[in-house]
Amino acid sequence: MLTPRQNFLETIHGGHPDRFVNQFDFMVNPFTDPYSATNPQPWPPEVTEAKDLWGITWMWPEGVPGAFPRQDSEHLVIRDITRWQEEVHAPSLDFPEEVWQEAEKDYGQYDRNEVFVGPIMFPGLLEYIHSLMGMIPAMEAFLTEPESMHELIEYITDWECRYVKLMAARLHPDIVWHHDDWGSSKSTFLSPDMFAEFFLEPYKRLYRCYHDNGFEIIVHHADCYAATLVPYMIEMGIDVWQGGVRSNHLPELIRQYGGQISFMSGIDSSLVDCPDWSREKIAEVVEQACAECGTKYFIPCQTQGSPMSTFEEVAPIISEEISKQNARFFPAASPAARS
Repeated sequence: MLTPRQNFLETIHGGHPDRFVNQFDFMVNPFTDPYSATNPQPWPPEVTEAKDLWGITWMWPEGVPGAFPRQDSEHLVIRDITRWQEEVHAPSLDFPEEVWQEAEKDYGQYDRNEVFVGPIMFPGLLEYIHSLMGMIPAMEAFLTEPESMHELIEYITDWECRYVKLMAARLHPDIVWHHDDWGSSKSTFLSPDMFAEFFLEPYKRLYRCYHDNGFEIIVHHADCYAATLVPYMIEMGIDVWQGGVRSNHLPELIRQYGGQISFMSGIDSSLVDCPDWSREKIAEVVEQACAECGTKYFIPCQTQGSPMSTFEEVAPIISEEISKQNARFFPAASPAARS
């Protein structure tokens, strides 16, 4: 029986997996790397609002799937994009030695033959931009102040690249789960050409930095429509796109791009992680995803960008239903592998 790590590699390389990769079973993402450990974030129910190290105020009301930034005039970090250098101050990367030691201890407890280990990095470049200045001002600034926007994106990219090198030297991660939502369920926020103009080269540089510093796998989360950006994802060096919703027509993307990138989704959280959820509905959605997408270059997974679910019973039931599909799609595998 393959380990979760081995089974994942067989799946994304078009080899011989012995079961479905079951959501996030191939990776562990501790929140103990120094930036994550020291960066204030809301975590309901104890904390529902927090200002992070960039000055962005995040809120996470009860009953919603994730945090989002306050974007009223009182809480915006950038009020004038042409003066962003005066308003944006990247967090210090001079972390206390005891914080690094705690992270090293945590990262060292996992068997790298079993799983990949690495940080969750969020928000991503586009999310940083509109979180700092507001969505509508950001969309306007891409058109009216492109030079300032390029400068700000480079500033954020430079900061993250410095942090990547620090993590590599101390923690030796071999995977990153990087978040950046690039659209709604129907369309991307920017046209493909405009997206490429602003984000293709910065992401190529950023993800090359990850790969060059020992991060073997890049999983990019974007629970949205982004099918038109898949060629750019491949050029950026993304190994797995996690979160693509059904409007992307995953079976077609797998047929067209499988072998260049893999797809980790198929189970729309909006369909199963909702007030009227049921095991029957979850089983139906899981079975449909597995039947449509196949066993290679595809990982059945909820589209939400965390292993949790808004309704806490839902995430483990999704995993149980994925396991049930193994007997159908991997009949030659051992009973242990199918379970």
